[in-house]
Amino acid sequence: MKFQTSQFHGYESRHNLDCWNQKEYIGLGTAAHSYTNGVRYSNVETIEEYIQNYQMDKPENNFIFHEKQTTQSAAREYMLLGLRKIKGVSIQEFKQKYAQNPIYLYRKELEKLVEEQLIEIDGDNIRLTNKGIDLANLVWEEFV
Repeated sequence: MKFQTSQFHGYESRHNLDCWNQKEYIGLGTAAHSYTNGVRYSNVETIEEYIQNYQMDKPENNFIFHEKQTTQSAAREYMLLGLRKIKGVSIQEFKQKYAQNPIYLYRKELEKLVEEQLIEIDGDNIRLTNKGIDLANLVWEEFV
């Protein structure tokens, strides 16, 4: 059975799609995670420490830095996350965002995945095949 994007229209998780499209978000409160300006960070996990940092006028101590993305790491992540979506990765959107063609940039990975019948490149989209959906972790590993 081949999945059609229209089959799932309206049932997608907006939160997941926002994350998979690399939209920014700010988490508030203990253990909340945020992603802004290519930086991932979280807040401390205990409410006591969180409150104490504000009481001591040191709110910056609540932030735990995780990652500052490079353009290269953000582009790889865009591929990995985009392939989680039924419609896959739009080649044109990738070009607009990163000023590069993903077909050329990831030609080795994509050739291998097409050969293994895990992805298909159809017009403007790179997406998982039905076999690729079953073995998605193998596809995503190519972009880690």
